[in-house]
Amino acid sequence: MNEPLFLNAPLHDKIWGGTNLTQYGFTLSSDHVGEAWIVSAHDHGTSTILNGTLAGQTLKQAWDKHPELFGGHPAEQAFPMLVKILDANKDLSIQVHPADEYARAHGDKYGKTESWYILSATPDAKLYFGHKAQTREELAAAVHEGRWDDILRTVPVHAGEFVYVPAGTLHALGAGIVALETQQSSDTTFRFYDFDRPDAHTGKLRPLQIDPAIEVTTVPHQDYPTQATVKDVENGQLTLLVDAQYFAVAKLEIHGTSHLRAAKPYQIMTVIAGNGEIKVNDKTYPLIKGQSLILPTSIAEYELSGDLTLIMSHENR
Repeated sequence: MNEPLFLNAPLHDKIWGGTNLTQYGFTLSSDHVGEAWIVSAHDHGTSTILNGTLAGQTLKQAWDKHPELFGGHPAEQAFPMLVKILDANKDLSIQVHPADEYARAHGDKYGKTESWYILSATPDAKLYFGHKAQTREELAAAVHEGRWDDILRTVPVHAGEFVYVPAGTLHALGAGIVALETQQSSDTTFRFYDFDRPDAHTGKLRPLQIDPAIEVTTVPHQDYPTQATVKDVENGQLTLLVDAQYFAVAKLEIHGTSHLRAAKPYQIMTVIAGNGEIKVNDKTYPLIKGQSLILPTSIAEYELSGDLTLIMSHENR
């Protein structure tokens, strides 16, 4: 099992989704697919391994049965990472995610700190990011009175930008954005506001969770700016986008052949542009746009060839 684990991706229809995920090689069953869970062991959608001795097993099964592939972990620990590609054809709901302490007190394994690498954005695209309230009482009053223009902060966004979104941050991707999201393995979202949109399947408004949303939101809002660090690698460039409490995320651009060392305890990789090959232990595997894989902890070195860009991440222990 000293080989890369190539993964498929469960797809999720969303009220705000579109058809842009076809650009990353996904075959869509509807015209409003919003999320591809490209690296996931979460019960709401787990990736399946496509190659090698573990082919056909889910990532969750591999994590549970073969902890040595991931640097070892306690038997009760769940796979801590979740990587998605999101297609925000329309605005997402105004939302917030809880931190670990609140999540575990309410039966979840993890809170949800996340980050976005913006893959593409229309010229007028924006994020909803943070709020203007100075006290929780001020936030609650504005929310209950529907005074969104008074409290919402919006930020223009462009392809190639990176945004770190700690738990407790009021946020939403705006229409016209495709983003790669690296996050803790959680599917807990508290919605403040959903633009009064009925669900296409039910004809009903989606439920809101206003009280817990107000409870877990950071007040006053805090920005968490990140400072990318760039270093040259053989025939390419590695940009560290964030090295935070739960995970590190980097962008790797290769033009030619590069010999690299894998991150520990395991390396998550997604090709976001171009194509090429990865060579591990004298075996070569093709890489195409939209493909995701994990290098287990036993793989210390690898070789990339071609013209390609990857987003890479690993958990921080």
